[in-house]
Amino acid sequence: MIIHLILLAVGFVLLYFGAEWLVKGSANLARTLGISPVVIGLTVVAFGTSSPEFFVSVISSLQDKSMIAVGNVVGSNICNIALVLGASAALMPITAHRSVVRRDIPLMLAISVYLLFLSLDSRISRIEGITLFAGVILYTIFNYYISVKENRANKKGAPSVQNQSDTQCALSETGEDIESKVQEIAVIESRPRQALMIIAGIAGVVMGADTMIDSAVVIMKNFGVSEKFIGLTVVAFGTSLPELATSVVAAAKKQMDISIGNLVGSNVFNILSVIGAAAIVRPIPIPGGFIESGLIIDYAVMMGISILPWIMMRKDCTVKRHGGVLLLCCYAGYLVYLIHTG
Repeated sequence: MIIHLILLAVGFVLLYFGAEWLVKGSANLARTLGISPVVIGLTVVAFGTSSPEFFVSVISSLQDKSMIAVGNVVGSNICNIALVLGASAALMPITAHRSVVRRDIPLMLAISVYLLFLSLDSRISRIEGITLFAGVILYTIFNYYISVKENRANKKGAPSVQNQSDTQCALSETGEDIESKVQEIAVIESRPRQALMIIAGIAGVVMGADTMIDSAVVIMKNFGVSEKFIGLTVVAFGTSLPELATSVVAAAKKQMDISIGNLVGSNVFNILSVIGAAAIVRPIPIPGGFIESGLIIDYAVMMGISILPWIMMRKDCTVKRHGGVLLLCCYAGYLVYLIHTG
């Protein structure tokens, strides 16, 4: 048991640093190839921050552990909103752009409903996986188009009178915002070093995911719990750990620059690319049935948790401290439910 606990911790560490190396190496390689920082931020960095979930679910699918593959995504999405956003807002109120309320959260909910529809027959096929993965391509293109459009509008001068009514909300991440964040990534000029960092990053997330899955399964099965419980709790928390640590530290220092939109975008990416890729690798069955296994309740919790920030932000686009506490309480209640039914 002790050796598996050590291996679980090693898996977490490999996932974290693997994702960091992958982002840094890829971003620097893209720079030297002349790719704009906007594209880097919307593609390379976005993939890097979700790479733990991606590799965990794909490897789980390859190992025929389908409930971990699905549970990882559903649990991570719940964790991102209820735990990461909740903990951050409890420390410091978080404000987002009005487009998060009008566009991004409704889009996330629509994609969640589509995933629910695909899962009703207790199986996600390769064709359905392709439709999900095609969605992330369209989503990336759409975000790139919006970012370029907003960047051009900002360069032309002050916002219009119509847009001034939204000044109570924070500005969204425009192309310039993304560029400034990408510029914070340490510059690596040598292409061999860039390639080495990319290879090391991929190796780190793959080995970390594989080690973490195997250790988590052994540990939890010693306690007599199901694969679904493992995916929804230990694995989901592990893949969301980098976002949690970064968000809480930033909020504690009153330098909270991670917007709700980023977490919403991460959840969209998780459903479309992670489950999509896992289903393309191998069709994902839901043992025991989607309804009978209780997974439908986890889907409902994911959608219910996702709609709470939308309700909180309807007036001033801000999740206040008491809202953050409410989200944390929801996550605690969900964990109690899982432990009771696991």
